[in-house]
Amino acid sequence: MHDDLISEIRAELARNADEKTKESSARFFKEEINCYGVKAATVIRIADKYFRQIGGQSKQEIFSLCEHLLGSDIFEESSIAFDWVYRLRKYYEPGDFEIFEGWIGKYVNNWAKCDTFCNHSVASFIETYPDYVSRLKQWTGSENRWFRRAAAVTLVLPARNGKFLKDVLEIADRLLMDEDDLVRKGYGWMLKEASKAHQREIFEYVIKNKGIMPRTSLRYAIEKFPEDLRKKAMEK
Repeated sequence: MHDDLISEIRAELARNADEKTKESSARFFKEEINCYGVKAATVIRIADKYFRQIGGQSKQEIFSLCEHLLGSDIFEESSIAFDWVYRLRKYYEPGDFEIFEGWIGKYVNNWAKCDTFCNHSVASFIETYPDYVSRLKQWTGSENRWFRRAAAVTLVLPARNGKFLKDVLEIADRLLMDEDDLVRKGYGWMLKEASKAHQREIFEYVIKNKGIMPRTSLRYAIEKFPEDLRKKAMEK
């Protein structure tokens, strides 16, 4: 059954592909990307259509299907997999963290996969099981750039809602001088979202560190500040 379903999904993606979308998608990434060339709204529609067919299966069975899709390394198939995983967020259990961590290591190889998975599924897991935020901090020391970016972008949505401020600042500290541009942008984004609920604390953090914080990170972090605070933060 699983093989038949995957074949149906792939055939539908292929029918909806076009070369213009494929070329457009490739321009968003520095890394080489494997994709059909299907518009995002169509991918979501296909994900929804087939999730309704598998909704009665166990979480483990659906996770198995997701891993099958992730293993192809085709962008639209990973998007469907991560969409399905997020739909199961009410059923996450502590043991699922090891699965999610494994998927980042095996299958995440561009910023869009990282952000789609971590902004939603991994963030929902952390909000449900906040003790696991300590594992995000471990990711900051990884040689894998996507784990380091994931450590920050997982907290983007919780930080926007005022959560995990102490952990946001600790993760930013750990990534402060990271040499990877996508990691710098990731923790800058995290700080920006945290500033919506904790403007004073994030401003103080930026002022304290602006002498060594990469300009990319700093610009992201202060994007939502009032103009006067942005000017102070940018002063040399």
